Amino acid sequence: MSETLRVFLMIAVVALVTAGIRFLPFLLFRKKTPDAVLYLGQVLPYSIMAMLIVYCLKGVDFLSGTHGIPEAVSVAAVVLLHKWKHSTLLSILGGTVLYMVLVQIVFG
Repeated sequence: MSETLRVFLMIAVVALVTAGIRFLPFLLFRKKTPDAVLYLGQVLPYSIMAMLIVYCLKGVDFLSGTHGIPEAVSVAAVVLLHKWKHSTLLSILGGTVLYMVLVQIVFG
């Protein structure tokens, strides 16, 4: 088997598995979505955001350097942007850009 064919088959398998995983819930829950799945749909986004906050702030050292100022300002900006526009994409993008400006230019 040629290397090109092998790579093509690997990509095809990955694409089929990914598509299958995405369509499987629609096939399984045609009539009624179980209450447990609906509950997880309401609770998981907040849980994931909390885990991301802990992960992003776990290495911040408040006793050296900038004392966590860029991180604190960026987290506040994310919260304020989200409360103002209710857009997750805008909140994350705005906070990331602000953090990078603070770290690279202001406190760099």
